[in-house]
Amino acid sequence: MDIILGPLIMVIQMALSIYVWMIIAQAMMSWLIAFGIINTSNRFVYLVGDFLYRITEPLLRPIRSVLPNLGGIDLSPVVLLLGIVFLQNVISRIAFRFIGF
Repeated sequence: MDIILGPLIMVIQMALSIYVWMIIAQAMMSWLIAFGIINTSNRFVYLVGDFLYRITEPLLRPIRSVLPNLGGIDLSPVVLLLGIVFLQNVISRIAFRFIGF
Protein backbone atom coordinates (compact mmCIF):
# COMPACT_ATOMS: atom_id res chain seq x y z
CA MET A 1 0.00 0.00 0.00
CA ASP A 2 2.92 2.34 0.66
CA ILE A 3 3.99 2.00 -2.95
CA ILE A 4 0.78 3.69 -4.16
CA LEU A 5 -0.15 5.93 -1.23
CA GLY A 6 3.25 7.64 -0.86
CA PRO A 7 3.52 8.98 -4.43
CA LEU A 8 -0.20 9.82 -4.45
CA ILE A 9 0.20 12.00 -1.36
CA MET A 10 3.25 13.68 -2.90
CA VAL A 11 1.31 14.46 -6.09
CA ILE A 12 -1.59 15.90 -4.07
CA GLN A 13 0.82 18.06 -2.04
CA MET A 14 2.51 19.28 -5.23
CA ALA A 15 -0.84 20.08 -6.90
CA LEU A 16 -1.92 22.07 -3.83
CA SER A 17 1.37 24.00 -3.87
CA ILE A 18 0.94 24.85 -7.56
CA TYR A 19 -2.63 25.99 -6.87
CA VAL A 20 -1.37 28.26 -4.06
CA TRP A 21 0.95 29.97 -6.55
CA MET A 22 -1.91 30.35 -9.02
CA ILE A 23 -4.02 32.07 -6.35
CA ILE A 24 -1.16 34.42 -5.53
CA ALA A 25 -0.56 35.17 -9.23
CA GLN A 26 -4.27 35.85 -9.80
CA ALA A 27 -4.44 38.22 -6.84
CA MET A 28 -1.32 40.10 -7.94
CA MET A 29 -2.55 40.30 -11.53
CA SER A 30 -5.92 41.66 -10.43
CA TRP A 31 -4.12 44.39 -8.45
CA LEU A 32 -1.92 45.26 -11.44
CA ILE A 33 -4.97 45.49 -13.68
CA ALA A 34 -6.93 47.54 -11.12
CA PHE A 35 -4.09 50.07 -10.75
CA GLY A 36 -3.62 50.33 -14.51
CA ILE A 37 -0.09 48.94 -14.55
CA ILE A 38 -0.92 46.23 -17.07
CA ASN A 39 -3.62 46.42 -19.70
CA THR A 40 -5.97 43.60 -20.64
CA SER A 41 -6.12 44.79 -24.24
CA ASN A 42 -2.79 43.01 -24.65
CA ARG A 43 -3.72 39.51 -25.85
CA PHE A 44 -1.14 37.66 -23.69
CA VAL A 45 -2.16 39.55 -20.54
CA TYR A 46 -5.79 38.80 -21.27
CA LEU A 47 -5.14 35.08 -21.81
CA VAL A 48 -3.09 34.72 -18.63
CA GLY A 49 -5.66 36.68 -16.61
CA ASP A 50 -8.55 34.69 -18.03
CA PHE A 51 -6.80 31.38 -17.32
CA LEU A 52 -6.02 32.34 -13.72
CA TYR A 53 -9.56 33.61 -13.22
CA ARG A 54 -11.11 30.39 -14.54
CA ILE A 55 -8.82 28.25 -12.39
CA THR A 56 -9.26 30.14 -9.11
CA GLU A 57 -12.82 31.47 -9.31
CA PRO A 58 -14.68 28.18 -8.66
CA LEU A 59 -13.13 27.99 -5.18
CA LEU A 60 -13.12 31.72 -4.46
CA ARG A 61 -16.80 32.36 -5.35
CA PRO A 62 -18.32 30.33 -2.46
CA ILE A 63 -15.93 31.99 -0.01
CA ARG A 64 -16.92 35.45 -1.29
CA SER A 65 -20.59 34.64 -0.78
CA VAL A 66 -19.94 33.84 2.90
CA LEU A 67 -17.54 36.67 3.77
CA PRO A 68 -18.99 40.10 4.60
CA ASN A 69 -18.57 42.90 2.06
CA LEU A 70 -15.55 45.00 3.04
CA GLY A 71 -15.76 47.44 0.16
CA GLY A 72 -12.77 47.11 -2.15
CA ILE A 73 -10.93 44.59 0.00
CA ASP A 74 -11.26 40.95 -1.06
CA LEU A 75 -10.15 38.55 1.67
CA SER A 76 -11.31 35.40 -0.11
CA PRO A 77 -7.81 34.53 -1.46
CA VAL A 78 -6.40 34.75 2.07
CA VAL A 79 -9.14 32.49 3.42
CA LEU A 80 -8.57 30.00 0.59
CA LEU A 81 -4.81 30.03 1.16
CA LEU A 82 -5.33 29.35 4.86
CA GLY A 83 -7.65 26.48 3.99
CA ILE A 84 -5.11 24.97 1.59
CA VAL A 85 -2.32 25.25 4.18
CA PHE A 86 -4.57 23.53 6.72
CA LEU A 87 -5.34 20.77 4.20
CA GLN A 88 -1.65 20.31 3.42
CA ASN A 89 -0.87 19.94 7.12
CA VAL A 90 -3.64 17.38 7.56
CA ILE A 91 -2.35 15.38 4.59
CA SER A 92 1.21 15.55 5.93
CA ARG A 93 0.15 14.24 9.33
CA ILE A 94 -1.85 11.43 7.75
CA ALA A 95 1.13 10.51 5.61
CA PHE A 96 3.46 10.58 8.60
CA ARG A 97 1.14 8.41 10.66
CA PHE A 98 0.39 5.75 8.06
CA ILE A 99 3.43 5.77 5.79
CA GLY A 100 6.17 7.20 7.96
CA PHE A 101 7.28 10.14 5.78
